[in-house]
Amino acid sequence: MTTDLPARILRLLSLLQTRREWSGVELAERLGVTTRTIRRDIDRLRELEYPVEGTTGHAGGYRLAAGAAMPPLILDDEEATATAVALRTAAGQLAGMEETTLRALAKLEQVLPTRLRSKVAALQQATSSIEWERRGPRTDAATLAALAAACRDLETVTFDYTTRAGTAAGRRVDPQQLVASGGLWYLLAHDHDRDDWRIYRLDRITALAPTRRRFTRRAVPGGDPAGYVASKIAGAPVRYRAIATVPESADSLRARTWALATRVRAVDENTCTVDCSGDRLTTIAQILAGLDADYTLDADEAVRDHLRAAARRALDATA
Repeated sequence: MTTDLPARILRLLSLLQTRREWSGVELAERLGVTTRTIRRDIDRLRELEYPVEGTTGHAGGYRLAAGAAMPPLILDDEEATATAVALRTAAGQLAGMEETTLRALAKLEQVLPTRLRSKVAALQQATSSIEWERRGPRTDAATLAALAAACRDLETVTFDYTTRAGTAAGRRVDPQQLVASGGLWYLLAHDHDRDDWRIYRLDRITALAPTRRRFTRRAVPGGDPAGYVASKIAGAPVRYRAIATVPESADSLRARTWALATRVRAVDENTCTVDCSGDRLTTIAQILAGLDADYTLDADEAVRDHLRAAARRALDATA
């Protein structure tokens, strides 16, 4: 039982921040007090200007709503460490969020206990990343945050989506999972109009809006959202077709080039194919070079022309 009032209030606030809604009975059981005490503690939080919404009655529910200002967050040791490391990693990864991310990190590190500050510092000193020049689209941070909340709360959303062909149309979906791959973010969702699973690139989503309607989570085909997205991305329509046949087993090639796992298909025990198709000729050439093996190529003429030109430049450079 949490008898100390300040400690109980902080624990109550922490619980309200971890889930969209709690019943009074659930909160009472977690804190080891009566529902009447919970109601009094909720009133204390409201006096401190925390926007706690609730319904009356014995089975009334409570949730921390959006207010005029961001309330202080309460993090345990693991949450604080994970947040600090994630902020450091995320700096520069989301459009328009570089400076904001570093400011948030500075605030968090300033109040970290010594034991956690040392742990975070050790993690940061032991890891590093290589930032290549960004040429592709970047994900809007607000869109990413809103969809993450919708996935968590099982809330149906609507948005406008621009396809690869440039056509735009409205969508109404049940968001299931966000997946990052190749510098892009994808949303796996169940589309209402098509009554089927669909994958949406976040940089093509606009006019995102919540509906306040809940849905029941469905099982993703195969049970693995990331694996499902990976398989669909590999089979998505692309501008240039290029299929390499390699005289090597699929397992052996996957072991050497793990990043291409979803593109490799076994033909027999000693042969496999690699789908190197894509929208950029330079990327196709890089994938083929990364095979580090002999292969035969079935590809569009534009791909062949690009490879011939690249080969001539390489020969000229070594002559």
